[in-house]
Amino acid sequence: MKVAAVVTEYRWYAHADVICGRLLGGYSANNIWTPPRTQLVSVYRAQTPANDMVPDLAARHNLRVCQSIPEALTLGGKKLAVDAVLFIAEQGQYPYNDVGQHLYPRFEMFSQILDLYEASGSSVPTYFDKHFSYDWMKAKAIFDRSRKLGFPLMAGSSVPLSLRAPDLDIPLGTPITEVGCVGHGQLDAYGFHMLEAMQCLVERRKGGETGVREVEMIEGNSVWAWLGGQGAWAKPLIESAYATDPNSNTMSLKERAKDPVIFRIQYIDGLKVAALMLTPSRIGRTVALRVPGRREPLRTLFGPKTVRPLPHFDGLVRSIEEMFVTGKEQYPPERTLLTTGILSYLFESRRAKGPVAAPGLNVSYRAPDNVWYQRA
Repeated sequence: MKVAAVVTEYRWYAHADVICGRLLGGYSANNIWTPPRTQLVSVYRAQTPANDMVPDLAARHNLRVCQSIPEALTLGGKKLAVDAVLFIAEQGQYPYNDVGQHLYPRFEMFSQILDLYEASGSSVPTYFDKHFSYDWMKAKAIFDRSRKLGFPLMAGSSVPLSLRAPDLDIPLGTPITEVGCVGHGQLDAYGFHMLEAMQCLVERRKGGETGVREVEMIEGNSVWAWLGGQGAWAKPLIESAYATDPNSNTMSLKERAKDPVIFRIQYIDGLKVAALMLTPSRIGRTVALRVPGRREPLRTLFGPKTVRPLPHFDGLVRSIEEMFVTGKEQYPPERTLLTTGILSYLFESRRAKGPVAAPGLNVSYRAPDNVWYQRA
């Protein structure tokens, strides 16, 4: 099975490296090494940094280094000539806008892939790394176009496929009412990971997913004022989530939160979520969920520290390759459509300095009965 990679750049530890590298050399999901079942045959990268890895990899793995996206997918011919496509537009030298969104050309680059599919009259299983766009309308446009073409599609973060400590597999139909989360890092790139970790749990709630009505980004000292007032419901959940991380005992939450930000999310069905984002720290991504009838919230830490670097990408690549081989989506891409929209509207809230409605985020879908993620 031939796979083409379309990336913004391919350097050490970039997403192109940690994903494509596992397709070239195998991966260790659940700590068991698995040789690749597919063959990466071509790569197009939009930028070539000084530490570009492509020439060396091409020589060692007989990769076709392409000068355009169509060439990567056609292998120099006139029609689609590969069996699957990896699209990774996560790193590279691209500008930020006024509210801190990284303006990766995901829409523009992925549109070329869709153009080629349409021109060829055929399409193949495709993985889209992370969120669909910084802009909700662009994201919705390429998602709808992808669904119209009808190919198997997966997207999103590696975090939902990582280890969970304690292990937490939410039964379908669980009546979740409130959620508190603690995450870390840059709000655009790492905020998306936090949203995906939360969403992979709450999408299993009673009634299934029906979408989001309103969001708000709360920053600085306003965080503490909100937690002491309208957001008092979220405070014990955020504290519970924070306590789930073993590193929480080294510093209090308020001491660690030098530049705190809260993502407040109001779902259409009444679910309330508050995700506290901290400056980069040793704290992981934790979630606590309120379930009526339970004294204590359900809670877990995504991606506990291990001795091996970036093991969460093993789970991701395992799921990507499973889709490539079977043609079956391993989890719903609608999850990433919704988290993309939430994040986009959160930055609109930052621009507006207050809550904003989220028109169009009535994204309805059902989580699969059985979900795979790493357990070792």
